Amino acid sequence: MDTEAQPTERDRSPRPSDAEDTSEPEEREGRSRFALADRVTEWVPGGWITVTLLASLLCLLLVFTFVLQPFRIPSGSMEGGLRIGDRVLVNKLAYRFGDRPRRGDVVVFDGTGYFGHGDYIKRVVGVGGDHVVCCDGEGRIEVNGRPVDESEFLYPGDSPSTVRFDVVVPDGTLFVLGDHRSDSSDSRDHLGSPGGGMIPVDEVIGRADWIVWPFGHATRLDRPGGYARVPAARAGEGGHG
Repeated sequence: MDTEAQPTERDRSPRPSDAEDTSEPEEREGRSRFALADRVTEWVPGGWITVTLLASLLCLLLVFTFVLQPFRIPSGSMEGGLRIGDRVLVNKLAYRFGDRPRRGDVVVFDGTGYFGHGDYIKRVVGVGGDHVVCCDGEGRIEVNGRPVDESEFLYPGDSPSTVRFDVVVPDGTLFVLGDHRSDSSDSRDHLGSPGGGMIPVDEVIGRADWIVWPFGHATRLDRPGGYARVPAARAGEGGHG
């Protein structure tokens, strides 16, 4: 009995020669993949260069809208760390995922209805529930009974405050001061205004993290260590003041 396998119809069909071009389907797929992009670049003046520039500008717009925002320092209220004309980058995501402003942070906020019209930049001295007092026997600001060493950032020659105050920061708000205390309009100047000089956390645009201009003055804005030893506010104090 003949047991040798017989060729099937498929086996008998002619095979493509080595010289036959089998890459045409792949080339066709590649051409279709870029067909839309090619049509767009043909329609836009400048072609790929213009499309690339527009895409880059769109990315920058999205970053500046949702992530980072440049802010120009308009006054001397935060000298000597932040000088008039300095540009800082504001981290708009710093407080968007459950984190809250902390004592010592430099924040940019919308002061409309609280300090005046427009955006302001100040340092957070008290958060919701904090008891902030000026001043102790040595002229230092106290937060929750602990004096704060502000020598790291306070403008040379300035006292912590010539205005005396004793406030409890309501929950959801901030007590803010400028580093150049003698040249800053801040929470101290609005204690008798609506809101008592406090800034709602919801009005905070973001945290100033970097000085980016001028280049010779560029640096990261770290949270100073003077607030590290301040104890947490006592439960039940927030919401008064």
